[in-house]
Amino acid sequence: MVFMIQVVPVTSRKLRKQFIEFPYELHKNDPHWIPPLRIERNEMINPKKNPFFQNAEAELFIAFKNGEPLDKARGKPVGRISVQINRLHNERYGEKTGHFGFFDSIDNPNVARALLSQAEGWLKERGMEKICGPMSFSINEEVGILVDGFDSPPFPLMPHNPPYYDKLISAEGFVKVKELLAWKYESRLEVPEAARQISEAVRGYPGLVIREMNLKKMEDEIRIVSDVFNSAWSKNWGFIPWTEAEIKKGAKDLKMVLDPKIALIAEVNGVPAAIAITIPNYHEAIRDLNGRLFPLGIFKLLYRLKRRKIKSGRVALLGIKKEFRGDVLGGLVFLLYVEMRRRGLELGYWGGELSWTLEDNEKINQGISFMGAEIYKRYRVYEKML
Repeated sequence: MVFMIQVVPVTSRKLRKQFIEFPYELHKNDPHWIPPLRIERNEMINPKKNPFFQNAEAELFIAFKNGEPLDKARGKPVGRISVQINRLHNERYGEKTGHFGFFDSIDNPNVARALLSQAEGWLKERGMEKICGPMSFSINEEVGILVDGFDSPPFPLMPHNPPYYDKLISAEGFVKVKELLAWKYESRLEVPEAARQISEAVRGYPGLVIREMNLKKMEDEIRIVSDVFNSAWSKNWGFIPWTEAEIKKGAKDLKMVLDPKIALIAEVNGVPAAIAITIPNYHEAIRDLNGRLFPLGIFKLLYRLKRRKIKSGRVALLGIKKEFRGDVLGGLVFLLYVEMRRRGLELGYWGGELSWTLEDNEKINQGISFMGAEIYKRYRVYEKML
C-alpha cells in the first residue's frame, strides 16, 4: 500500500482527540483488545495531571495519509507515537537516552518508518544518543510490545497490540534490549508441599504480621509501598524510584480500584518488610464500555466493582526489602504467594496474572514457576543508537 504520509505534532484539542481515538478505531475488530477508559488516557498525556512531566519533556505525533495538498486536509490517521526524555532516567544511569511510546500503526512499513524517524530526529535535535521503547511514558507505566500471547486480553496497565508491530519496529533497525514476562496462575492449583512448609515456617517468625492496606490512609500506605519498591527493585534494569508526586497520584488512583483483601503489607515488629499488591482485573468490568464512562458506563462500573463481578487479578508488585531477605524471612515471598492464593479463592477468583518480570531475573522467575505459574505472554523493549 503506497500513499503519502504526513507526521504532525499534537498542537490542538482536535489533534489531541485524534491521538487518543486512533487505537479505538485501529483495534476495534481485535476480540482481545480492551478499550481503555478515555478519561484515563486523557490524564496520561496531560502534563498537568501526569507527574511524569515534572521531570521530563515529551511530544506527541500523529501520522496521516492523504493526497495533495497535505497541509490543507490531513485525511485519515494511520499511526501515532510519543517521544520523550526522562531526566530522572538519564541522571540515574548517566546516559543520553530518549524513549518512545504510545506506538500504534496500521500494518504499513512506511507509516512506522515515518513515525519512528520523527521520534529519532526529535531526540537527536536534543542531544540524545540512543532511543529505547516503547514506554508510555516511563518504565513505571505501560512498557513493551506484545510479541507472544495474542490469544487472550491484557490485564490492567499491560499493553496489547497486533502481531505485526514487532516486524514494523525491527525493520527500522531497532533491536531487543529486554523481554518482559507475564505469568498465568490458576488458584485451583495446589500449593507445592515444599512451598507450603516454607510459608508455615515463615509465618511463625517472631513479630511478623501480614496486614491489609488501609484505604482510609492511602497516601501513607503508598509511601510504605514506595519504600519497599525502591529497596526491592533498585537493582532491576531500568528502575526509576517513584517521585513524591507519583506517590500522591498513585494513592488517588489505586484507592478507586484496590481491594484491601489482596493488597498486603508484611511487617516485622512494626517495620514494613514486604508487599504483595494485586490489582483486581477491572478490565472485566469495562470491556463493553468502549472506553466511555458517561452517561451510563460509570453506573455499570460501580455496580460491577461493588458486587464483586471481577474474578481475576494482576499481581503487580511483590517484593521484600533487602534487609529482610536473610535467615527464615528469605522465604517470605512464598508466604505472600500462599496468602494471596487463599484470599483470591475467598473472593471467587479463578486466578490471574503475575506481571511483569524481567526475562533474566532468574531468582524471581524460578520462584513464580515453582508455585505453578506459567509464562503465557512476552513483551519486548527495543533500542537503537542514534
